[in-house]
Amino acid sequence: MKTITRFISIFTLLIVAALGVAAQTNFASIDGGRIDVEGHSGKVVLLSVGAAWLPLSIKQAEYTNALAKKFAGKDVVVYFVATDSTRSGAKNFKSDADLRVFGMTNRLIVPILRDSEGAVTSRKYGVEQVPSFILIDKNGNPSGEVFGGIDPKYDVSISIAKAIDKLL
Repeated sequence: MKTITRFISIFTLLIVAALGVAAQTNFASIDGGRIDVEGHSGKVVLLSVGAAWLPLSIKQAEYTNALAKKFAGKDVVVYFVATDSTRSGAKNFKSDADLRVFGMTNRLIVPILRDSEGAVTSRKYGVEQVPSFILIDKNGNPSGEVFGGIDPKYDVSISIAKAIDKLL
């Protein structure tokens, strides 16, 4: 009987934890608010997942801006999601002020959200590397595969734009 009770308890905890991850689509904004990226009903959402410490994120910022400009005025919302750590002793720590500087230096025209150490984007969306791009459809569901990595010889924004067009 104890074994069955223990099994049911563990199973219940796993279900609750899984539901918590599934429901976790709220990210902190560096401006102090919280954004539910899957809560933009009727709009396609592009998450540009990167890190201020990563040199490739400079090119990613260019692609992000180009896509934001291309789809301005359409039912598309674009965010840059910084995976830099919020723990001050961490090697990849960046404060909100550091991320603002990153945004200004790279002329980011989209809001910057925080996902400390990529905790949500890796579990919820399967992001295995940064930079990556995630698309969320008009119903708030992840759409297609994650666009992972940036190849300097290939403009990933072209493939992303085609995928967005299909969702519109």
